[in-house]
Amino acid sequence: MEKEEREVREKKENLFVSGHHACAGCGPAIAMRHVMDAAGKNSIVTIGTGCMEVISTLWPLTSWKIPCIHSAFENTAATASGIASALKFLEKNGKLKEKEKPNVIAISGDGGAFDIGIQALSGAIERGHKFLFVCYDNGAYMNTGVQRSSATPLYAKTTTTPSGKKENAKNMPFIIASHGNVYVATANIAYLADLHNKIKKALSFQGPSYVQIFTPCVPGWNYPSNETVKIARLAVETRASVLYEIENGIVKLNFPVENPKPIEIWLEKQGRFRHLSAKEIENIQKNSNNFYIHIKKLSDSGIKIF
Repeated sequence: MEKEEREVREKKENLFVSGHHACAGCGPAIAMRHVMDAAGKNSIVTIGTGCMEVISTLWPLTSWKIPCIHSAFENTAATASGIASALKFLEKNGKLKEKEKPNVIAISGDGGAFDIGIQALSGAIERGHKFLFVCYDNGAYMNTGVQRSSATPLYAKTTTTPSGKKENAKNMPFIIASHGNVYVATANIAYLADLHNKIKKALSFQGPSYVQIFTPCVPGWNYPSNETVKIARLAVETRASVLYEIENGIVKLNFPVENPKPIEIWLEKQGRFRHLSAKEIENIQKNSNNFYIHIKKLSDSGIKIF
């Protein structure tokens, strides 16, 4: 079985190809390859300014083997709305068959989703445009020098929070899910089967969808480049990253972690957390456990929350 699966992977055409300018061990670049593996060639991508746009579309080169539109930081979702509307118009006028319609995928970092692009994203989802918004969450504005974003976790050191961020990260998946007509999921590059399944499910959803992928950043998080996947996996095993989805307002926990590893073993691997006190580590552990328990309770209850 393993041999057959390997042969299938080797035969698959990569749509986000090597030769780009990402750092060695780049978490978001790993995510881009697997998002496109799951989406397939019949796709149109619009990508906002950020790490993945800068490293993959340096004129006259590109790492994308599908149509790719560079959007500004703030209007990635608006561009996707326009593409989706154009495809709907073509279908309505008999120029495009339903089964031939390409996937519309908007891609942004957390700065372009949580902060600068949230207005366009919220508007597009409220209007019900059928597209997938992928946020690669590396927890800061990495492309411009590791400045804090609203996705930066509590106490994390950045160039604009040199003594550690004082606020918790924004709960973007719940903000998006509160619109009520959207499929929402969190994913992680260390759990590829789950990531692939969620991308496919999002693209088949009859309406807007949002997938937020946990993507460690080598220079921003300050760790050796060969430990990206290990750090991503440890995040789930310590409950720093929780894998769940929200569909029709119902939360489902995808990867239960009943006996988590101490979060300190995840924190100590990253330079951005090496300044922490014992009390701060205790607070992070408590917050992570509380959020995991909250998600599990919602999942177990089956209650529609949005």
